[in-house]
Amino acid sequence: MNEGIKGRALELFFIDGRPDGMLTAEVFNWTGHVLMTPRTQIIEALKREQARRTGVYLLIGEREGEPLAYIGESEDVAERIRNHDSRKEWWDKAVLITSNDRNLNKAHVKYLEARLIEEARHAARIVLENGTDPGRPGLSEAQRANMEAFLDHVLMILPALRVDSFLKNTRPISQREMGIAATDEVPVFELHARRHGLRATARLEGGEFVVEKGSQARKSWEGVESHSYQALHDELVKSGVLREDGDIRVFSENYAFRSPSAAAAVINGRAANGRLEWKVTGQRKTYGDWEAEKLARDQAEGE
Repeated sequence: MNEGIKGRALELFFIDGRPDGMLTAEVFNWTGHVLMTPRTQIIEALKREQARRTGVYLLIGEREGEPLAYIGESEDVAERIRNHDSRKEWWDKAVLITSNDRNLNKAHVKYLEARLIEEARHAARIVLENGTDPGRPGLSEAQRANMEAFLDHVLMILPALRVDSFLKNTRPISQREMGIAATDEVPVFELHARRHGLRATARLEGGEFVVEKGSQARKSWEGVESHSYQALHDELVKSGVLREDGDIRVFSENYAFRSPSAAAAVINGRAANGRLEWKVTGQRKTYGDWEAEKLARDQAEGE
């Protein structure tokens, strides 16, 4: 068991009983309160008590087929959205972040607004309508620490609400860079596309399939157009994770994929079965074979 991992319980309340309707999100022993609503229910949402408090908010939608968001703050979030942002035509979902004990003031929410904008720009997963970065206001050291702790909860909650604009899939350091040797339990996997002269390596780290910095990939997507992984390939090119290097591209950072197949597709520039294409380095054993053997071994040890 990893003693460094601390679990946290997130309580979601679906206000009208529908998963696609208004909902609130709270964490035990955290003073913050999150209200998410589709635009079709914004009138009802802005009548709620927490919506009329000091806080930050996100407007989420798309323009011309591209995802778009706006991050703002106000001493009365409901009034700001009702009187100003209701005139924005493109958004279809709003997330209001306030405090149950009313302990957020104007300086606090301006700090949170600035930090959320920083995180969104760094993640590079969505375009912001915000014209400029507001800059962090001057807070005391203690206040900054409190707001960073508050922000940690917000960044944990948003992906659970399927707001993944702040998720960073790049990883600053890999197990190999930390000097952790490969083992039967945690091997290095290799994908070698001989036809295109590509070689990539990856490891399972913390439940993620992390392709290592320096791995190679096709220069462009060559498979079926509009495939879901084409968008991922294009996103990595746009964000600079896949950088051009002659006739190919190279991973400029370690990058965590949701599955071996997603990683293999981006590397090959086409749909791919990563369970077959990734192999344990130096062996003919595929990722699928390795996984099956490990599951069988763990089951035998548990009996």
